[in-house]
Amino acid sequence: MKKTILATLLPAALAAAYGGSALAQEAAASAAAAPENTVVITGFRSSLQKALNLKMQAIGVRDSIVAEDIGKFPEANVAESLQRVPGVILNRDESSAEGQRISIRGLPTEYSVTTLNGAPVNTTSTSTIGSAARGFNYDVFASELFGRVDFYKSPLAELTEGGLGGIVDLQTPRPFDNPKRTVRYALSESYNTTSKHADPSGFALYSNTWNEFGFLIGGSHGSSVNNRSGFEATGGYNSSARGSQSPVKGNFAVTLDYDDPRANLGAYTRAQVDNALLPRIYRFYGSANDRTRDGLVSSLQYKSGGLNLSLDTLYSKLKNTRDEMYFGLLVRNSKTTNPAAPAGQAGHNGFVPMNVKIDPESNLLTGTFGNTSYSSGVTYSQDETKFGYVSLNGRWAASDTLVLSGQLSSNDSKALSYQDTLSGQIFGVTSTIDYGSDHVYPSLSSTSSYTDLNNYQGFDIGTGWTRETDKAKQGRLIADWDYQLPGEWKGHLKAGVSYVDTTKGINKRNGTALAKATMNQLGTAGIRSGMTTQLPIGNLDMGAGWPHAWGTFTRDYAYSTFNPLVNNAESTFTPAQSFTAGEKVTTGFVQSDFSGKVFEHDLRFNAGLRYSRTETDIDNYKQQGASLVYAPNTESGSYHNLLPAFSAAFDVSDNLMWRASWGKTISRASLSIIAAQTVIPNPFDNSATAGNPNLRPQQSKNLDTSLEWYFQPGSLLSAAYFKKDLTDATVANTSNTTFGALGLPDTALGAIFQNAQGKVDPNLPMTLRSYTNAGQQTLKGYELAYQQAFSFLPEPFKGFGALASYTHINPFNSAKWITNAGKEIEVNSVPKYAYSTTAYYENGPLAVRLSYNYKGRSLHGDNPRNLGDDLIRWRAARGYLDGNISYKINDMLELRIDAMNLSNTLSYDYFEDASGQFGSGKKTRMDYAKYDGRTIKFGIRGKL
Repeated sequence: MKKTILATLLPAALAAAYGGSALAQEAAASAAAAPENTVVITGFRSSLQKALNLKMQAIGVRDSIVAEDIGKFPEANVAESLQRVPGVILNRDESSAEGQRISIRGLPTEYSVTTLNGAPVNTTSTSTIGSAARGFNYDVFASELFGRVDFYKSPLAELTEGGLGGIVDLQTPRPFDNPKRTVRYALSESYNTTSKHADPSGFALYSNTWNEFGFLIGGSHGSSVNNRSGFEATGGYNSSARGSQSPVKGNFAVTLDYDDPRANLGAYTRAQVDNALLPRIYRFYGSANDRTRDGLVSSLQYKSGGLNLSLDTLYSKLKNTRDEMYFGLLVRNSKTTNPAAPAGQAGHNGFVPMNVKIDPESNLLTGTFGNTSYSSGVTYSQDETKFGYVSLNGRWAASDTLVLSGQLSSNDSKALSYQDTLSGQIFGVTSTIDYGSDHVYPSLSSTSSYTDLNNYQGFDIGTGWTRETDKAKQGRLIADWDYQLPGEWKGHLKAGVSYVDTTKGINKRNGTALAKATMNQLGTAGIRSGMTTQLPIGNLDMGAGWPHAWGTFTRDYAYSTFNPLVNNAESTFTPAQSFTAGEKVTTGFVQSDFSGKVFEHDLRFNAGLRYSRTETDIDNYKQQGASLVYAPNTESGSYHNLLPAFSAAFDVSDNLMWRASWGKTISRASLSIIAAQTVIPNPFDNSATAGNPNLRPQQSKNLDTSLEWYFQPGSLLSAAYFKKDLTDATVANTSNTTFGALGLPDTALGAIFQNAQGKVDPNLPMTLRSYTNAGQQTLKGYELAYQQAFSFLPEPFKGFGALASYTHINPFNSAKWITNAGKEIEVNSVPKYAYSTTAYYENGPLAVRLSYNYKGRSLHGDNPRNLGDDLIRWRAARGYLDGNISYKINDMLELRIDAMNLSNTLSYDYFEDASGQFGSGKKTRMDYAKYDGRTIKFGIRGKL
């Protein structure tokens, strides 16, 4: 990896060393060249040049990603393209490893707004279905459906409000973007090294213009199977000393059984073993994610004189089938209170230390334990997102100085997810566990047979169904007017009005009770008859020390016996977690560009004001009366905002530009914490969230300033500083409570928290998270960017080029992290830094590109605090290496190989000991640790 990174950065170092002399050589060459001798730039370098031109023309801080040609976007995923923009941090879908959402300058994904041809849109997919978070899942769409992406970091009055972090505008292609007949195609076959599965993908686009009319249509299909494997603790680590306290300190309750006659501590003291750490669950995890994505884009355009009309549509469907299996020891909630109870079951499930070892560096407790319980489980999920969009656009040049434009658009996103979780247990087993040198694939052994199905009992089932819908209607009318000012200054006035009506709906059902009734009818013997020892997912690395077969269930059995669509009927509707929220936003704005000279240097600046009024209507369900029965509830509210914005760009010299901007923006809080009541977002995590319908939008005053040096054509070196002063920020406040105090049904928590009767202990410790508007916070940092085509090098090396960006964010977290000793620890809810590097070579028909994207560690979850165990949960830093190589035989045929995740990156969370006594935990106390495998695509593409 180090060699790869050095190889990527070496061209940048060469550029810095030879850039000055090269600039002089190119200037001389340009002066000598005839005007008609223009070099035509194509390929990836062409898309970079177009994007740089757009950046130079902008007054505010804007970056763009542009297709080299119609239907030829530079990356396979729009989100993965955005991560090379300074300040953008990519969040990947944990099942498919595809880029899914983006974080801008350290702010959560909900702080960015995505627009489609200028109209606000929302859509969700896979694991985010039901979260009701604002945001946009880019993995719903194939990148070929777009022609350009503009990314705005500084506010402008004309831009949609709500994007405190930034605005991303996706633009679909139109026929007059390339006014001639174009037929483009692409075919590929992808192969994942973990799943060992090959999957086809294809894309075709037709575009043509006839005098004033044009038509474009394009379709895409893609599929992939991605396997993951690794270790799960699913909730951290705790000791018997802290886990036996009331209330429990740490992530879960656990008490070792020292009274059992088999207990033997060897040379260790009771205090040493009592304070050593065990994971909440010690298990292997494997999954297979089968994904298909279909898309369609079209545009009918009329263009004549000053009139430009278009009818644009976009459709996409993303479907995921996810199989998950896990096998290991259940450590959480282990405690012996009744030795006469069946071994390993409730009341007699405290681990008995028989021959144990404590690692002095990590304080992890390993060895042989009596009275352990095995859990074999599967989760079979199905989810689907359908997105549709239609837009009527018009632009009329009424005169040489006045242009009127308007848009009417509608979009609709429907996402559905449902699943079954089926498990069985083996009770009262003596087991030996060890991590060895590899905490991704630890070891596990016992004298019990994992494949003897007669050993399994304690079967359980959990099932759920969630639908999330997003609908929006939007209309806007804008006037542009060019006017003259004294002293050869020019002005461009832009004013407009818009109306946006959005609705988000969450409908959740939990059919666990119905499914358990079926399970009780079948009985233990009936469930055993449906088990198999053939693992439902193949091609998984489990390590040499882990069992490679055990009793489990297939998808066909789970769905045929406990059909989630049947069990999650309308009667299982969960009112506490369902709602509909509507927002109507009426907006007016006015702004003006000014351009002229100051001391013989060009100055451009923009000043504007945006006013918006937001009306909110919420329909949910609220507990009422002494019986706490959920009944329909309606709430409404409104607020308005006045948002000024100012931006300037000044040419310090012919190739040095200074930019500055200041403006006020807002971000509306997630609807899940505005409209919902008390809910448990994750049924396998004992934490709850209480909604607050009175939350105000967060506001921010933003300052950006940068220097940009365009030291040669197609090249850039820049440095930028940003600062955001946030007020009314949404802050989570946590408190300790019990499950019984929440007033929620037992089915709100998963099977791991329920007894044989499906009941949850009312005294189960819970963390309740509520949200309020807090005081002022400050987010600040800096960005560095570099881009250069090494055209100064001699043949054949002049085809080399490189680009790189680096973002540094000062520590930013809304809650302090305090150790048990009272020491404040510096934590950050987002990565402190992220960088992206790309080296490419394009010369004649050959093109090669290699990219590495890296982000530092950050806190896992929503403002976690010290639970009394001094363990900080981090999401580990990670980097991904991607590459491609292509050879263009002619315009009709290009051969291509794309490789994703060449680094086979391990994604994991870990727990750091804040006291400093037991190391960082980076490679020892891991919570999730999984490999995704590499994906290689072989394909062809071209024009006809």
